[in-house]
Amino acid sequence: MRAVDAEVITTRRLTLEPLAVHHAEEMAGVLADPGLHAFIGGAPQSAEGLRARYERLVAGSGQPGVSWCNWVVRLSSEDCLTGTVQATVAGAQAEIAWVVGTAWQGRGIATEAARGLVGLLGSRGVTTVVAHIHPDHLASAAVAAGAGLAATDEWHDGEVRWRLTAG
Repeated sequence: MRAVDAEVITTRRLTLEPLAVHHAEEMAGVLADPGLHAFIGGAPQSAEGLRARYERLVAGSGQPGVSWCNWVVRLSSEDCLTGTVQATVAGAQAEIAWVVGTAWQGRGIATEAARGLVGLLGSRGVTTVVAHIHPDHLASAAVAAGAGLAATDEWHDGEVRWRLTAG
């Protein structure tokens, strides 16, 4: 299996750019709506708080065989950041997540970004993709389904485990 690194992913309307610390300023605005955190927890962070978080993410997991891959999602037509996608990859399995700012929701951005991410992972030998979704978060469930994942009867920390297994 080839290693998975965050590399540029291009879809029809989006460019997924590997996360960098300099994205913190713009992303602080994208993620500023407190309502955005209803299902994912936490609260909006300042640009300074995001810079510190992004420094940790960019540094990597520190665990042998575990890759932290993080991207910002750029809407090409507006040349602006709209959210993030991420994958924690260990061997042939990846756990993925996504978040799109409130101003850009309902436009299919999260689904398109998640599909692009799942496609990259599959091309790198990842055979199992997992996401954890709050049972009341219907929009996120739709994104998972749109990216090819299916709900399982498994639960993790109060969330439903969704899975895509290739092969």
